[in-house]
Amino acid sequence: MDYSEPSRDYERIATAIRHIETHWRDQPDLEELARVVHLSPYHFQRLFTCWAGVSPKRFMGYLTLDHARAMLEESASVLDVALETGLSGPGRLHDLFVSYDAVTPGDVKRRGAGMEICYGFHESPFGQVLLGVTDRGICRLSFCDDEKDDEKVADLTRRWPAARLIEDPTVTAPFRDRVFGDGDMEDPLPLHVTGTNFQIKVWEAILQLPLGRVATYAQISQGIGHPKAARAVGSALNANPVAFLIPCHAVIPKLRRNVAFAPYAYGTTRRAAMLGWEAGRAETRERL
Repeated sequence: MDYSEPSRDYERIATAIRHIETHWRDQPDLEELARVVHLSPYHFQRLFTCWAGVSPKRFMGYLTLDHARAMLEESASVLDVALETGLSGPGRLHDLFVSYDAVTPGDVKRRGAGMEICYGFHESPFGQVLLGVTDRGICRLSFCDDEKDDEKVADLTRRWPAARLIEDPTVTAPFRDRVFGDGDMEDPLPLHVTGTNFQIKVWEAILQLPLGRVATYAQISQGIGHPKAARAVGSALNANPVAFLIPCHAVIPKLRRNVAFAPYAYGTTRRAAMLGWEAGRAETRERL
């Protein structure tokens, strides 16, 4: 799939979402959003539906407090089940068909020595991304925004200082297609990540969240057996090396009226875009 078109579309979608964020109390209609991005209502509706899979009106419904409250209730149930089953219940591990490979203490101590990381810059439905992969899976997925490419590579080097980095987008492109594609996958999409024991517990927990669902810091801390560690959960989310796949965007500090626009490392607009995009796909799957 050619992702250059969805990535260009995202710039316009992001402009509309930013307008929703600043005018959410007024619930802007189709005509107003179309004017903001300098399109006719017909062409904006068509562009938005092609990108999100649902209409702008339906998308805005996913960003409301009532929708968030319902999703939080469902997430609480999912996390309860996950805890009882040893974090092996349904969730993104099923929806996105992800396998999860945390590095060993020995790997951490070696700081990537003897390891090769291929990386590449690619377009996605949410803007440009940097993807890094090892022979064991995806070790880095980050969104670029206004940062220069060399700054993103420097960040990858800080995470794996002794590894050999090779820029080769032909290696990483198939992973990009699987991360953001709609098709079924025959084999799990592997993640290869490093973190503290607590961080890994948090990431494992949020991988249980099905597409289109959200949870609070408190729900996650309760789910991993540390009910007073909500703030530490936030720190673990900020340390997440694989954005989108480990869905830190789906975890919010607390329930709030403009819940989709809670602070996020890659911007409130992108969080809202991801949540609405995923909710649309989840609804489509339920209808099939």
